[in-house]
This record gives sequence, C-alpha cells and structure tokens, in this order.
Amino acid sequence: MSAQPKDLSWPASLQSLQPLRAVDLDEVMAIETVAYSHPWTRGNFIDSLAAGYAGFVMRDEQARLCAYFLAMQVIDEMHLLNITVIPERQGQGLARRMLDALGLLSRARGCHQIWLEVRESNVRARQLYDRYGFAQSGLRRNYYPADGGREDAILMTLRLTEPAA
Repeated sequence: MSAQPKDLSWPASLQSLQPLRAVDLDEVMAIETVAYSHPWTRGNFIDSLAAGYAGFVMRDEQARLCAYFLAMQVIDEMHLLNITVIPERQGQGLARRMLDALGLLSRARGCHQIWLEVRESNVRARQLYDRYGFAQSGLRRNYYPADGGREDAILMTLRLTEPAA
C-alpha cells in the first residue's frame, strides 16, 4: 500500500509535504532527539517504514525538514504514532497543517476516525489536539517511560465520519 493514494492531491497549504523516506532519517533523528526526553529510535522509524505506515515530512523554503508524522492504518481507523515539529518552529501552525494532511489521507483511505496517545504532562500538545477537535476517550496507565518511572497517556480520538451501519 502506498503512503499517498494516487487520487489524493494536497491543497496549496500542504504542497511542501513529501513521503517520509529512509534518506530523511538523519534529519528526523536530529529533530526527534531535541524534541523529546524519550525519543523514538532510528529502528522505530525504519520498522514503521518497512511496515508500510504512512509517513510524511514537511520542508521549509530552504528544503530543511521542519515537521513529520507517522501513522498506522488499522482497518478503518488511523492511529497517529508520532507527530513532531522542530522546536524552533513550534507555535507557527505546522502541527495543524500536519494534522490537516493526516485528515485528508485518512479520509482518502476510508477511515472514520484518527486516534492517538499523548503524554499526560504534554499540555501544549493536548491543547492543540483539543482545539483541532480531538476528544479524550481513554487513559493508558504507565504507558510512557519517564524519568524515574512511567507516565500515563491520554487517549484522544477525532471522529472523521460515522462508521457504516
């Protein structure tokens, strides 16, 4: 399954989006390690790409990678696994544009919802997801590694369409 359906065309605001490829991983890892206290490993990204998960990167006008996401389709739902904006570009609407792209991709693939986990302590991300329309739908206790222990994850869901009856 290709990452981008053939009939999906990005609107002008998303034209800088490109499929995530193995050659992007050095740039992705540089961002991942400064953005998170417990970053994904290169192996996590390689395994995700090998499994055919949907991955996209956003580049700026100078072709520098500034944001990316990875998502896994599970039947008629999309699970957002990782979405990251380089720290110096956060707060500029890039995450919202990435979520727009994920929504377009998910709808094109017939998904009726997107779901994700977010660290309970990640207030900024939770606020973004709330504003975007995600709703809290559960809690995963001790889900994330944290300094000195584990941290709960908030499960959030965005309904795209009603499931077929």
